[in-house]
Amino acid sequence: MRVVDAEHYAIRIELLRQNVPSFRAYPFSLPVVRNLGTLVLHPKVTYIIGENGTGKSTLLEAIAVAWGLNPEGGSRNFGFSTRPSHSDLSDVIRIVKGPSRPRDSFFLRAESFYNLGTEIERLDSEGFGPSVINSYGGISLHEQSHGEAFFATFQERFGGGGLYILDEPEAALSPFRQMAFLSIMHDLIRQKSQFIIATHSPIIMAYPDSAIFVLNEESIDEVSYLETEHYRVARDFLVNPQKSLQELLKD
Repeated sequence: MRVVDAEHYAIRIELLRQNVPSFRAYPFSLPVVRNLGTLVLHPKVTYIIGENGTGKSTLLEAIAVAWGLNPEGGSRNFGFSTRPSHSDLSDVIRIVKGPSRPRDSFFLRAESFYNLGTEIERLDSEGFGPSVINSYGGISLHEQSHGEAFFATFQERFGGGGLYILDEPEAALSPFRQMAFLSIMHDLIRQKSQFIIATHSPIIMAYPDSAIFVLNEESIDEVSYLETEHYRVARDFLVNPQKSLQELLKD
């Protein structure tokens, strides 16, 4: 059992299986739900990885909603809904919390990040209270490239002492920016932050003091970084791209 310290805001995720109406209906039919019992989180970084369709994003969304965050992204202060589409999974999971409470929390969801930027502009146009965009660097997220807007959120909005739930943060980041993100994440961890991240990026998942859980059809397994398919595929391709391309493009 992983040791829990005072800054471990979310200790574990539990599926209340007795409350699941049917494992044949979505989202309970997803492999991540069928195979979920108790998921013990790392006090610094927990990675959720796996093939498309295994339920990574659905699980992260449910964790965020159960924590009190908006399913389309943002902090507890955001309540917008562009198109209600989140699943009922949050109703049947329980987050076991540590003794300390984070002073910040945020859900970044790559596929609805544009909606977050639009909501910030709407709030600021109403003129009530301080300008929200100032917490994101002062420049509209829509007036930057997707990658610049992501990076501004990491640099400017994440203040430390927080629980940060990130769904595919690499979606808009170049490899260089992904490495820079690791540096930002490390600084935030030293400021007593905890991360839960769904990712396909072998760069993003390389943070050394972490736990990696891979989802598949049969189970949820904790693996080391060097055991991940993401690392092995990227390594084999980069070590010998000609051989990999010959295999991929052969008649």
